[in-house]
Formats: sequence, C-alpha cells, structure tokens
Amino acid sequence: MIILAFALSAVLLVITALHVYWGIGGIWPGHDAASCARAVVGTRGVSEMPSTFACFAVAACLVLATLWPMALMGVFATPFPRQGLAATSVMIAFVFLGRGVLGFTPWWRRQTPELPFARLDRLYYSPLCLLIGAGFAILGISQFPT
Repeated sequence: MIILAFALSAVLLVITALHVYWGIGGIWPGHDAASCARAVVGTRGVSEMPSTFACFAVAACLVLATLWPMALMGVFATPFPRQGLAATSVMIAFVFLGRGVLGFTPWWRRQTPELPFARLDRLYYSPLCLLIGAGFAILGISQFPT
C-alpha cells in the first residue's frame, strides 16, 4: 500500500505543480494563453486561462490531496485519527471518481467541446481521475481499522 500512496502523491504533486505554473502565467501545453485554455479548460469559447487565484485555489486543494496518502500511511505525524484519514480518503476518491465519470458524459462533452481539451480529456484527464479515485478508494478502504 505504501507504493500506491507514494505513486498517488507523486502524480498529484505533478498536477499541483502544473496548476501553480498556470497560476503564474505558464502557457504549456499551448503556445499562448488562448491555446493553453483550449487544452486545459475546454469550455465553449474559452480564450483565456482562469485567474491566478483560481489556479492557486485548485493547487491548494491538490496539495492537501497530495499529502493525504502519506498521512494515511503514517509517513509523517498527523493529529487526525486513522479512521478519519481513511474515511476522508474515501471521500477524496468520490471526488476524483466523479470527475472521471463526468468526463465521459454527453453533458460534459457539451460543456467542454473545445479541442484539444475534449480529446485530451477523453484520452488522459478523465481516465487519470478514475485511476486517482480508485487509488484513494483502495487506500481508504484498506486502512479502516478493524
């Protein structure tokens, strides 16, 4: 389980770093802000990236998610009881699983039709959310005290 926890944290750390990068004005994977927004936001008619505050808010949430598997595995001390950490891991799993499933719905496709986001979401973003969600579910369920 420790390998799963480290893998989850590593993936989430990269995603967190990307959100910070976008928050400070980064444009990858585009060549300007508009193309970056079409690749990572994808909403109809998007032409600019979300605000710095929005990018940093998502990054802050992701930092917490990044730390959670490590706390659950006891890598560092935390004031939270193990059962609470496990239950919260399952709740985090629902968030990622929900986002992953949502990405395959017709409603989501109508909300985010811009290319290349629509293609990247179907091929990478949504499946990655499903994998992250499954990882949190496995960790959370396996760590409930018996």
